[in-house]
This record gives sequence, C-alpha cells and structure tokens, in this order.
Amino acid sequence: MQFTYRNPERSTDPSRVLPGARSLVVGAWSYRHLEPPAGEVTRAPTRPVGRVARYARADHYSSLRRALAPMAEHLRGLGWRAEVVCDDNALVDRAAAHRAGLGWFGKNSLLLLPGLGSWFVLGSVVTDAPLPHSAPAGPVPHGQGCGSCSRCITACPTGALVAPGVLDAGKCLAWLVQASGSFPEEHRKALGDRIYGCDECQQVCPINRVVDRRDPPPPPATGDEPWIDLIDVLGASDEALMAAHGRWYIPDRDPRYLRRNALVALGNVGRGDDPATEETLRHWLSVDDPMLVEHARWAASELGRDDLVEWPG
Repeated sequence: MQFTYRNPERSTDPSRVLPGARSLVVGAWSYRHLEPPAGEVTRAPTRPVGRVARYARADHYSSLRRALAPMAEHLRGLGWRAEVVCDDNALVDRAAAHRAGLGWFGKNSLLLLPGLGSWFVLGSVVTDAPLPHSAPAGPVPHGQGCGSCSRCITACPTGALVAPGVLDAGKCLAWLVQASGSFPEEHRKALGDRIYGCDECQQVCPINRVVDRRDPPPPPATGDEPWIDLIDVLGASDEALMAAHGRWYIPDRDPRYLRRNALVALGNVGRGDDPATEETLRHWLSVDDPMLVEHARWAASELGRDDLVEWPG
C-alpha cells in the first residue's frame, strides 16, 4: 500500500527508527473472532448498514503495542536501546515477520502463521541488542505454503490479486476506501456494503476456516463495530465522525471520505423507497461539495431515484 511503500528507504531500514539497530523482535496479535450477522448490533435492523473489516473494528494495534512494551522495557533494563514499532509506516511489518520466521506469504499477499492463519496484526521491537536469529532455516517461499489452493485469487471482488502473492493496490477495496479523490466508478458495485476495509481473501482461506473449526473464535469484544448505520454516518457532524472513527486511516484526516464510502455503500444496499434514505440523498445532492454530490448522484441512480437528481446541462 502507498502509505508504507512511498518511502522505501525509510520503511525497509530499521536504523531509521533506531540508529545502530541490530535486531528485531517481531510479534503478532490475533483479532480473530466470531462474525455477527448484519442487523444484530443496529438499533433498527431494517436500516442500511455498512460493514467494517475485522482488523479495524477495535484498536488491535494498541493491544499489540502494550504486549510488545515489556520486551522493550526489558531490553532497556539490560542497557540496550529499544523502540516499539507497529502500524506507523516506519517498517514493512509483514516483511519483518516473514524474516523472523513467524509465517509465510500466502497467495493473498498476507502473512499466514502455521496452524493459526492470517487474522493477525504485526509489529516489532527494534533494538541495538545483538540478539540471536530465531527464524527457521529457509522460510516458506511466497505462496508455496498454500499448495494448489487459489480461492483468495478467485474470490477477490475486483481481481486485485493479479498473481499468487501479487496485489494491485489500485484495485484493492481495502486501499480504495483509504485513498483520496473519487471512488473509482468501475469498483463501486464491488464495494458492496463495505465502508472500511475488505476481508474477502481471508474469509475464503481454507487455513483460516480449519483454524475456526478446530478452535472456535471468541465473540467480538465490547465496543467492536462490525456494522455501522449508514444513515447515521451520513447525518453525523465532522466532530462526531472523527471521535468515533478517527483511529482509522482517513485521507487528510477529512471525514468527507467516510461519507464518500457511505454513499457508495448506500447505493449498493439501500432502498430507494425508504424515507430516511431519500432524505439523506436529497441532502447530499444539494451540498457544495462536488465529490460528495457525484457519489450521491451515483447512489440515487443505483436506487432508482433519478427523480431526485438535477443533472448538469
């Protein structure tokens, strides 16, 4: 993704984090849990809801940072320097975890941990301590741990997995919901009810499914947000949106991009005869924001409500 790879000199060099760095201690934090059906957590199940990817429903990276902190403190107590790094674009976390021997790169380009699957966030402790290398000899090459399976490739809604282990971020829904500008029209239908992230390649992965059968996942933690009321998102103030979802990656920290995503999702899952949806569309068709008007027009057209739209010219 661009936010990691736009500066490879930084994100591939641990000494940029800690001058004199010699070792990485890499950790993985599971965010695997049961998937509740749409409507269970909404006040009114008949209202249109948008889906949030599992990794973004709670602040799992904060949990990982807290778990790695004692290791950093221990190293500092021994006289070494150490810094915790995760999800801040300072390192390519997947590459560090692969080199540390935590797992292999699947055909979906994600890291799969042996016997555990891919529902993990990753991070590291960067230190100048000369720690012994613990990686097994010869980590599994890209995609080979998946055998002949290619379900993730065929399941990708936009065909973003262009080859085993190769992701075209320009087609990936998880990136497109975080990119600035208009949402590409050719991928709006594929977005479906998603408002942030995409889990499709992990949901179809047989390794993840085997793990779930062997060890049923726990229920979602209190505060997890698997489904979000789209009408509420489109009716909330900037301050309310950022207070609720500001830990997500939002371009320029501008909540209008959350509204953009919500309008596309509304066009995919809403009902044109719903009074709340009609009122919402009327509002966003009349605002002084060309990008949001564009997406509101698209949503209205998808819902058979061209009567609400004043087309230019």
